[in-house]
Parts: sequence; structure tokens; C-alpha cells
Amino acid sequence: MKKTVLLFLMICPFYVLLSQTIKGTVVNDIDKPIANVSIYLDGTKTGTTSAADGSFSITSNHNNSLVFQKDDYETFTVNTSEVLNKKLKVVLIKAKEIEEVVIIPFTEATYKNYINFFLDSFIGYDKENVRIKNQRSLKFAYDKSNKTLKVKAPQTLIIENKNLGYTIEYNLVEFSANFDENTTRFVGTSFFKETKSTDKVKLNRMNAYDGSQVHFFRSVFANKVADEGFIVNQITKFPNSKYPNEEELQRLKDFAEMFKSKGTLNVPEDILDIGNRKRSEQPYKIAITKTQIPETDYTKKTDNKLYLDYDHMMQINFKKYFYELKKGQFVKATIPIIQTSFLHPENDTFEIYPNGNTSNPGMLTNQGEFTKNKIEFLLPLDYQLGD
Repeated sequence: MKKTVLLFLMICPFYVLLSQTIKGTVVNDIDKPIANVSIYLDGTKTGTTSAADGSFSITSNHNNSLVFQKDDYETFTVNTSEVLNKKLKVVLIKAKEIEEVVIIPFTEATYKNYINFFLDSFIGYDKENVRIKNQRSLKFAYDKSNKTLKVKAPQTLIIENKNLGYTIEYNLVEFSANFDENTTRFVGTSFFKETKSTDKVKLNRMNAYDGSQVHFFRSVFANKVADEGFIVNQITKFPNSKYPNEEELQRLKDFAEMFKSKGTLNVPEDILDIGNRKRSEQPYKIAITKTQIPETDYTKKTDNKLYLDYDHMMQINFKKYFYELKKGQFVKATIPIIQTSFLHPENDTFEIYPNGNTSNPGMLTNQGEFTKNKIEFLLPLDYQLGD
């Protein structure tokens, strides 16, 4: 779906430059104001809506993505650092309908076959307490030849999380899964509304935050990685000689194409062997080649901005003491659990923000404990421990 959005900046004199206020109007492509547009700082509880005349005003203290979202219109996102203390005219364009039949159709059968996989990958496993209230609006398409699944959301998803006491308005930009490569990726913007804040809910939030990827990056920004309980090791990849080489993988692919066209059932032993090794082996072996590396090894500072910049895979270990509620007080358990996560920043650079977010977060590959930070454990980026 091609997105075309126009943004006009009209520089106006602001005398209080420290207010970091963003003001403006939202209009359509014929310059008519659009009311009730959701305008929010992505991943936070900070938001507003446009008035009847399309006007809005919002403040930001951090480097955030500012989202303009309304059903039936293309969503527009801009970094707040580009528009702070400027008056904007944001033009939203009517969204085109999802084409039901292009190459890979979005079908009801695909929805039924893959809805549980999607919920496990996107929401998590607690479907009783965390649910999408308008789940039936989702569109599913499965490509048999490439073994890929795509999910689109024509409407803003309304997600109720009873455990953490939030309702999340989630704009799903992309969800894709590749079953051959065993990878899943989803990208979107979110706006949080608090629904309850009991001691039990606060406890759940504290345990969701402690040791999370957001917690880690906040620690990196504050130069307190070790103080917060994280240990970072360097991981080096080595080619796995047991995994099929490129020539073998091509032979496997060619045979699969021939199998589909001719329907032969005679699979040669060497093809069976290549297929088995592809399924059972990983392309690389990994080894810890440096332990307890300092922040200066994997970050750099440029123009007062902090970046994750590292040529290796990173292992992040965290000794987690779960919080417990005893006699009205939040205390840590005495026996810890060691949690291990992996980050793959190789060949890419990501700016690290004070709130624990990064630039292009959807492009930063992670594994291990960090992958459990799905919607069921998702907290606002303006969350502080104890809130």
C-alpha cells in the first residue's frame, strides 16, 4: 500500500523555545480540516485529538515519533526532533482499500488457519487477559510457494491488557512471518490508555519492565549497564560445516520446483540429506569471544547523540529477581533467574534514546528473552518503575 502524505512546515516565531510544543492543523487533500485525528507520541500515554477545525497541540520531552492516525486515512509519522516548536499543516490522504486479490489473496480460510500463530507471535500466550477486541478486522494472506504469511489491519487494533492495566490503540503497519527461515517481524505504532492501577497491576508492570529490552537500552543511555544488573558479552559467528552450502541449497530448491511440477515421489538420498541438514542445523555456530564488554565497545557518541554501533552479535545476560508484593510492599525475591538475550546490530547503526527506544526498532533483530516482550508485556515508553 503506497503511502503519500504531504507535510508543510510553516515556521512561526516562538518566544518560549524550551516549551517543546508542537502545534498545527490536520487537513485533507482539499484543505478541509479533519476532526478527531488521534495524535500521539508513539509507544506512550501522551496524546491528543484534533479539534473540529483540525487544530492540535502536543508537547514532547524526548526524541519520539509523532503519529497522526485516523481510520480510512493513511497514517503519518514524523520524528519530533524535526518539528519541535514549529507550527505544522499535516495533510492526510484517504487510504485505499486493501486489494483482496492481487497475487496472494487475503482469505477467510487463511485467517482461520493462522490466527492462533499470529496471536502467539504478536500478543503472546495469555489470551485470556490480553485480547484484540476487534480481531475480526484482520486480513491474512499465505504464500505457499515462499512459505510466508502476511497480516494487515485495515482498522486500528484495540488491545485490552488486563494484567498491565492498559488499553492499547495499535496501528499495525506490517506483520510478516517466513516459515522457512523461522522468522517473524511486526512493526507498528501504539498509544496507551491506563485502565487501572492496582498494586497487582503495578507488580505486573515492574516484572514486565525489569530485564526488558527497554530497561537494557535505558541502562546503556545512562551508562549504568552493570549497575542495573546486565552483563554484555561479544558473540562471534562461525560457519557451520554441517549446514548445506549454497550449491546444495540450490539443488534442493530446484528439486522442490521439479517435485511440484511433476509430482514425483522418488526423492534421492542426497536430496533427503540436504533437507534434513537444513532443518536440523543452523547456518552458523556461535561462541563467546569476549566477556563483560563495556558500553564504550558497542556504542559511539556523535553530535551529542548515542548510537549502538557494533560489528558483532551481542549476548545480554540479566540476573532477574522477580518483584513480590508482601505486606503492601514491593520487594525482590531472594533467588534470581538468569535470562539471556541476543542482539544483532551487525553492519547497522541505531540511535539510542533516553526512554529506551531506538531508531528503526523493527530492524534490530533480537533473540532469547527479548523476543518475549510481545504485546502482553509491552509498557509505555514513558513508564517509570513503580508507576
